[in-house]
Amino acid sequence: MKIAYLGPRGSFCSVVAEAAFKSEELYSYATILDVIEAYNEGECDFALVPIENSTEGTVNMSIDKIFHDSNAKVVAEFVLPISQNLLAVSKEQKIEHIYSHPQALAQTRVYLRKFYPQAQVEITESTSAAAEFVKNNPDLPAAAVANSFAAKMYDLEFIAKNIQDLAGNSTRFWLLGKEKQSFDLNQTKDKVTLALTLPDNLPGALHKAISVFAWRDIDMTKIESRPLRTRLGQYFFIIDLENNATNSLKIPYALEELTGLGVNVRLLGNYSVYSLGEV
Repeated sequence: MKIAYLGPRGSFCSVVAEAAFKSEELYSYATILDVIEAYNEGECDFALVPIENSTEGTVNMSIDKIFHDSNAKVVAEFVLPISQNLLAVSKEQKIEHIYSHPQALAQTRVYLRKFYPQAQVEITESTSAAAEFVKNNPDLPAAAVANSFAAKMYDLEFIAKNIQDLAGNSTRFWLLGKEKQSFDLNQTKDKVTLALTLPDNLPGALHKAISVFAWRDIDMTKIESRPLRTRLGQYFFIIDLENNATNSLKIPYALEELTGLGVNVRLLGNYSVYSLGEV
């Protein structure tokens, strides 16, 4: 099998890909759009993309690209707890420059301002690229903000561990494909994700759409609006439902009622969620 994922080896996406697929063929792409296009064009069997970070919010480009430009289904979700660390070639390294991806720098903003207020922050395309740069420039007074996987890969020393500003930092990843997949990992729950487009002529359309789940006691764990490519003020809604044994019997009837209300319903995925160890 061929699996496309975002970022270079050592990125969070590659960590998930290697944990889930192990010895399968893994192919790195530079952008989320490239990953999804690779799947659309049949260059790979699966595509792995980040979908949400617990501290930085949703990766909107993934959702928009899947909804507008792909028929792929979400066939699995992976949740990766992430710790950010300050890495250098040695613990005695003088630090005047700090390299990392913008998201990692945002997650460690308070720590860096407190302990390295004079350091120049430098942007890289990934945390792995930051670690590689620091490794390849040992005479530069620099450090990288990156995960422990990158520290091991590039043989860097930990200057400080777990420097993220908020505890419990995790990133969600969607695996795109055709059919639901199972993995030898810690499965935590099952979910259904829907994309709803509401009719213009239905008063209280969103309230009525949500009510089909509420009165059936179907647990809706998330709702998010995203703009349609039509005109300003029009949106589609991404809804996550917990798909336990009881809900799995009720959801088809809820979808039938939505259709009766004139709501356009697209099933983005019926899949299992897996939790990985912290990196």
